[in-house]
Parts: sequence; C-alpha cells; structure tokens
Amino acid sequence: MRKNYHENLCGIDEAGRGPFAGPMVVAGVILKSRINELDDSKKLTKKKREKLFDLIIKNSIYHIVFSSAQKIDEVGLSQCLQDSIHEIMKNINADEYLMDGNTAFGIDNLNFLIKADASIKEVSAASILAKVSRDRYMCEIAKQYPVYSFEKHKGYGTKVHTDAIIKNGYSPIHRRTFKIKKLEGLDIPNNL
Repeated sequence: MRKNYHENLCGIDEAGRGPFAGPMVVAGVILKSRINELDDSKKLTKKKREKLFDLIIKNSIYHIVFSSAQKIDEVGLSQCLQDSIHEIMKNINADEYLMDGNTAFGIDNLNFLIKADASIKEVSAASILAKVSRDRYMCEIAKQYPVYSFEKHKGYGTKVHTDAIIKNGYSPIHRRTFKIKKLEGLDIPNNL
C-alpha cells in the first residue's frame, strides 16, 4: 500500500512481463520538472510515447533495467523484478519508491498502488520509459530474427508469432519456460 507522499518520489513500472520473447524492462523515474500529457503507456499512441520518452529523459533522474529471456528462464519473473527494483533503488536516491501493481515483492521501502501508472505522474513516466525502451529493443532485434516479425508484435503471443515459432522453432531470445497452449505437445526445435 502507498504510505505518505514525499516530494522526492521515484515511480517504478515494468514492460514485457507477459511476452513469449524478449526482455522484461523495469524503469524508475524521479521527475525534475512537470511534463504534461503523461499517462499509462498502454493508453498512449506510439508517436506520443516516443515524444514523451525524449521529454522524460531530459527532465528526470532515471534508471532502466533489462532482464533477458535467459535470466527470466533461469530465475523467474519475480526474482528478475526484485533484482531490477533493487538496482533502481541503488541508482536513484528517493524518499519514496512507488511501484505500479498490487505487491511490493517483499522489498522494504517499496510502496505499491494499483493503476499508479494512470494516476501518479512519476509512475506514468516510468511506464513510458520501460515500454519505449523495450519496443525499440524488439524492433532492433527483429533485424537479426526477421522470420518472427518481432517489430510487429514485440514478442507477445499473437497468432503470427505462435505460427512463426511452429514453423521456425525458438530463437535465442524466446522464453523457454513460458507455457504456450497452442504449442503444447509439439516438437519445437531450439534454434540456438
């Protein structure tokens, strides 16, 4: 639960918890000046997110952490989230750390609030930094693995993506521990 409000607030949010491929990205942000039109990144157009990304970078103290698909497979999403939040706390000195969601992941000094990405500007800013950073990564990595069309679905479980896995096997950036119903029982090769 969120406790007392502090001026020096670091908002934290993640992008990419649910995709079949690519990293999970967690961002922490303290805003140094007011930025208009901040909102949950999922409610904004790509063009608006890109514009706000640059404004946030120029007007904040921020830290962005990537957890690879391999790390997610090795230690799990929860541990990756905890590690990312600890790294943000080490790199950003704040009076309060506020995470979007319904848990503090057992981390001391971390508050949480459901839908904070839509109501707390610092968390909205973190949401935008995480999503844009991840989307840019997925568009870049798509050039190495063109058969998967990562630039279109960003690694999420679309029909195009699952069909590409069936046809081409898993790439090195796929999360092997994720259970995909459509692929259960199929012999999918690993293209490492």
